[in-house]
Amino acid sequence: MDILIGITILLVYQLVGESMVLLLEWPVPGPVVGMLLLFLTLLAKGRIGAQLLSTANGLLSHLSLLFVPAGVGVLVHIDMIADEWLPILTALILSTLVTLALTALVMKWIHHFTSQEGKTHGRR
Repeated sequence: MDILIGITILLVYQLVGESMVLLLEWPVPGPVVGMLLLFLTLLAKGRIGAQLLSTANGLLSHLSLLFVPAGVGVLVHIDMIADEWLPILTALILSTLVTLALTALVMKWIHHFTSQEGKTHGRR
């Protein structure tokens, strides 16, 4: 019964996110907004309920099954992928390089911020 309640909670947050995106015409997927709302709720609450925890653990233990539809989609459209391999490869390489560069910049900023904070408080 806990899993049913947990899935209901997740679906309600997704529905609220979808509704907000449709009403406010935001260029963000509804599930992302729902996930952000769930995160903010969990931060405010300070803990995760038993129903949500058991549902999350159940979903995570079967996470690999959620990739099956994506794999089937790739195989269904393999001809289109073969025709457009160069733009796909270019997008993959460029997005990987941009992600690596931004991650390095964020880590450098965080390191600078935390080392400055440590000096201010006399920890280093």
